[in-house]
Amino acid sequence: MRIAIVGTGGLGREVAALALEQVRAEGGEVADPVVFVPHDLGEASPLAGIPTRTLTELHDDQALVVAVGDPGIRRRIVQGDAAGRRFGGVMADTARLRGRNELGEGAILCDGVVVTDNVRIGRHFLANPHACVMHDCTIGDFVTLAPGARVNGNVEIGDDAYVGAGAVIKQGAPGRPRRIGAGAVIGMGAVVTRDVGPGETVVGNPARPLKR
Repeated sequence: MRIAIVGTGGLGREVAALALEQVRAEGGEVADPVVFVPHDLGEASPLAGIPTRTLTELHDDQALVVAVGDPGIRRRIVQGDAAGRRFGGVMADTARLRGRNELGEGAILCDGVVVTDNVRIGRHFLANPHACVMHDCTIGDFVTLAPGARVNGNVEIGDDAYVGAGAVIKQGAPGRPRRIGAGAVIGMGAVVTRDVGPGETVVGNPARPLKR
């Protein structure tokens, strides 16, 4: 399976390197194993040595991977121009899935990511380098974990949530999970010890709602 990466920013270039390794490990040398689909569909020049294609130029064996960090933008792409298309996933060879886990389509797991036992993850999940999800967690669709984010056991994260770099979400308990609401934003380095409501932004240690 060849991969077409939607998104040409820094994340897209990082994911492209992982995707090249993955495609070659799965099937050897193929023509154009990875291509970019730029936001500006008129852009035709290669990026970082990787060719660009429009959505209409893709072949059936080129699965889309949306490498955009913002959950809302990622959702709009998937449900907009890319709706109805075939999606693939990218997983670094240094990422680790352990135990009984479910992983939805379109996932990106970067270097050093660890997912332990009994974790259910929705569609178009993005785990940046060295993010970690521990046992008995449920993660919704279009969730982003920034580099080094830590989600401890028995945590539920709603759709479109964003967990910032180095943030830590304290574990819940069996039958009483820690809940992070849909669209919530956990600030960089925050330490979350309480539930976070839908759409809420929290920062600091311990994490508190951001005052605007």
